[in-house]
Amino acid sequence: MYTMRRVITVSLFLFLSISAYPQLDKMLDQAKKAVTTGDTKALTQDEVVRGLKEALTNGTNKSADLVSKVDGYFKNPEIKIPFPPDVKHVEDKLRQMGMGAQVDKFVLALNRGAEDAAKQSAPIFVNAVKQMTIQDGFTILKGAPDAATQYLQKNTTAELKTKFKPVIQTSLDKVSATKYYGELVTTYNKIPFVTKVNPDLNEYATDKAIQGLFVMIAKEEKNIRANPVARTTDILKKVFGAQ
Repeated sequence: MYTMRRVITVSLFLFLSISAYPQLDKMLDQAKKAVTTGDTKALTQDEVVRGLKEALTNGTNKSADLVSKVDGYFKNPEIKIPFPPDVKHVEDKLRQMGMGAQVDKFVLALNRGAEDAAKQSAPIFVNAVKQMTIQDGFTILKGAPDAATQYLQKNTTAELKTKFKPVIQTSLDKVSATKYYGELVTTYNKIPFVTKVNPDLNEYATDKAIQGLFVMIAKEEKNIRANPVARTTDILKKVFGAQ
């Protein structure tokens, strides 16, 4: 009986994560029936866990695919990476000097670098999902609407940063963002009486790329919690389909 109750509890968590809330009463009725009748056809713990992991893997893959496309960052106002804000005065001064086109070219290249680097994120998320425990599931169930995103953020940020940094640098070099930035900073630093600047472009781009990725994952989690998802595999149909 203890095992059956544990399975049903986890099933409820999965249902809340993927299906629409209005169906909760139906799931509760099914859970009560399974517990009282000892229904041997109830989902096994392994099926429940596999269903959750598959759903989360699909969600993170979708977010990573979205931001890694051309304009995934650049044309999304929620995550577009701007000229480094801590040196906004540099941008303002350069635009006043008629270098707006060069600044815009740099910002485009900066976002292209993030889009290129985001392709590396999917395997990291997959690994984090594989490590998820039943207890993690309970914590997410009791947590905020973005609890799953918070879990991934806590368990992947350090690795994402380690993996992203060299990729971001290569990407920035490849799309000439480093070159444009160097030219802009050099021009600014030659202006009489200004305080010279040289912020770490790689650090900035890496942090902003990762932040943008989690913004999109949080949106996907919200969508998953609020709307039914396409059940494209047998395990998803079995775990989340109507009984």
